[in-house]
Amino acid sequence: MDSKNFIIGVLSTTATILFATLLIIGTRPTPVQASGMTASGGEYVLTVGLDASADEELVYLIDSVARRLVVYRFDTARQEIKISQGIELKDLDKDGGKGKGAQPKRRGGRGRRP
Repeated sequence: MDSKNFIIGVLSTTATILFATLLIIGTRPTPVQASGMTASGGEYVLTVGLDASADEELVYLIDSVARRLVVYRFDTARQEIKISQGIELKDLDKDGGKGKGAQPKRRGGRGRRP
């Protein structure tokens, strides 16, 4: 009977440890992913994203009056928010949003001119 009681005790202890581990792992909060969320207020539009290649979180801010897009990134090493890039949106209007040197696409079928 002693060996049976010992085996029952070991199995009960193992089951208790596994159950406690399952409860601890199951109740941990999951990390929040805010990618793609957008908010606007007045003349500003704010959205967040993730740069998977650099493993960085980015915040995009559009000032519709000044027609400017500013990208901020979070530097995890220094615990700071830094400006990553700024783009003048009015400069894109000059090229029609196609970029410099882009040729417009022609429409129409065979033998017809646009």
